[in-house]
Amino acid sequence: MSIVELAELEIFCAVAREQSITKAARALKRVQSNVTTRVKQLEESLGVSLFQRDSKKMILTPEGHRLLGYAEQLLALAEEARQAMRKDVPSGKLRVGSMESAAATLLPKHLGHLHATWPDVEFELVTGTSQGMIDALLGHRLDCALVAHPSPASPKAIDITTLGDGLEGTFIKTEELVLVLPASHPPVRRPQDVTLKHLAGFARGCTYRQCAEEWLAQGEESVLRKLSVVEMPSYHAILAYVTAGSAVAIVPRSVLDLQRDLSGLQTVPIRPVHTFLVKRAGFMTSAFDAFLQELCRV
Repeated sequence: MSIVELAELEIFCAVAREQSITKAARALKRVQSNVTTRVKQLEESLGVSLFQRDSKKMILTPEGHRLLGYAEQLLALAEEARQAMRKDVPSGKLRVGSMESAAATLLPKHLGHLHATWPDVEFELVTGTSQGMIDALLGHRLDCALVAHPSPASPKAIDITTLGDGLEGTFIKTEELVLVLPASHPPVRRPQDVTLKHLAGFARGCTYRQCAEEWLAQGEESVLRKLSVVEMPSYHAILAYVTAGSAVAIVPRSVLDLQRDLSGLQTVPIRPVHTFLVKRAGFMTSAFDAFLQELCRV
């Protein structure tokens, strides 16, 4: 078996991600024939088929799935090594994961300032649930992620490894979670006061949804058992559904602060939740260091 080149692994990962030679070539700014040739060369070098080919998609084979994990780790390590050679000037790629709320309320200002200060840093931003970001981080598909920790303890008392073995984290900010209900709903002081039939939220893996379910499950009678969860794609959709009188939701106050008109809603403070920037233990690049310093800047 010959030595596998990083360029081949980069092409392989692009095809796996796009499920298409044409789309991968466009993303990599390569000609389509070159991408096809390099994938075939990689398969011949390894002695296995990496993709199942049909007229529409390139689907990973079991062997392809196994290689993908190694390829992502090797490419991440190569980028980390490259940046380590230029510690004086932050540069290179940084793959950042973020909750929807942090992406909307925290990142725009900081990323704008960071780009103006260090234009050679290339950011890739992915949003999703906290658990989704953790899974991608542990799978070397991300370099760092802004996630919420479900523990009500103080930030200094929280053990980040409870989110995943081998993780490290830096406390960034505390969010206040609030219950949002239609303005016409009777006042709510405890979970039993909620009379609606639906809880609007993100998919499982969202820490804020977990906090909402835990709060609703408190008391003499579990309100959560009477509620059906309606999964929504965005906070705009969640708040629209609540305003329409169809559901209750728990969201960070910072998201509400972005809304122009809250006349159709009433809010009830629930609890604080802490946001951390997490990474794999030992991971450190000039781009990450600049990003962390920017997030901690007052």
